[in-house]
Amino acid sequence: MIFTAFFKAVSQLPDPRFQSVLWRGIGITIALLIGCYAGLLGLIDWLASDPITLPGDVEITWFGDLLGFGSLILMLFLSVFLMIPVASVITSLFLDEVADAVEEKHFPNLPPTPAVGFFEGLHDTVNFFGILVAANILAFVLYMVMPFAAVFIFYAMNGYLLGREYFQLAAMRRIGRAGAKSLARQYQGTIWVAGCLMALPLTIPLVNLIIPILGAATFTHIYHALSRRSDRASPSG
Repeated sequence: MIFTAFFKAVSQLPDPRFQSVLWRGIGITIALLIGCYAGLLGLIDWLASDPITLPGDVEITWFGDLLGFGSLILMLFLSVFLMIPVASVITSLFLDEVADAVEEKHFPNLPPTPAVGFFEGLHDTVNFFGILVAANILAFVLYMVMPFAAVFIFYAMNGYLLGREYFQLAAMRRIGRAGAKSLARQYQGTIWVAGCLMALPLTIPLVNLIIPILGAATFTHIYHALSRRSDRASPSG
């Protein structure tokens, strides 16, 4: 079931709605990085607008240029590390559209779901990102203590977090937050394994940009499969 869901998600990557979410995430990220750099240049210009006078009345007029050049190097360096996580966070704001695209193609008879408000989606995304960062900081400490288990800790922890987040995203659209948590508890092993599958490409540059989209699509399929299984297993089903 997990691999079937995953390959269905991969096969839908060319979908224009998937592509739209991906490029919006990347575009907004680039715009934010450029905006941050422009703000940094403005701050440098304000701080270093006047020449620096050294003892002996020696004026240094090139200090602002040096800071500007240094800030460019720093921004290029930081963008290597910031681009992917920031783009992933921003892309996550639009994942409801990915789930809609999956359901329209593979589950066309379902009724439409109420749209998730922007601020509600932003709250969930920021909350998840905070948990992800905090958990990985804690994991870094564990890496130092148990380096032999670092790889297992990384994939096990991120698999749990990604599985939890993406399953909840898919399920709560149909059965609400409480129903999503209840179903997740029932199939937590399956969700964790699927989350680990999503975590595997996290360390591959550029490929990890599409993980939020693949995760949302894969777990939409998984949610519907587990929901049907749960209905069949229930006495009333």
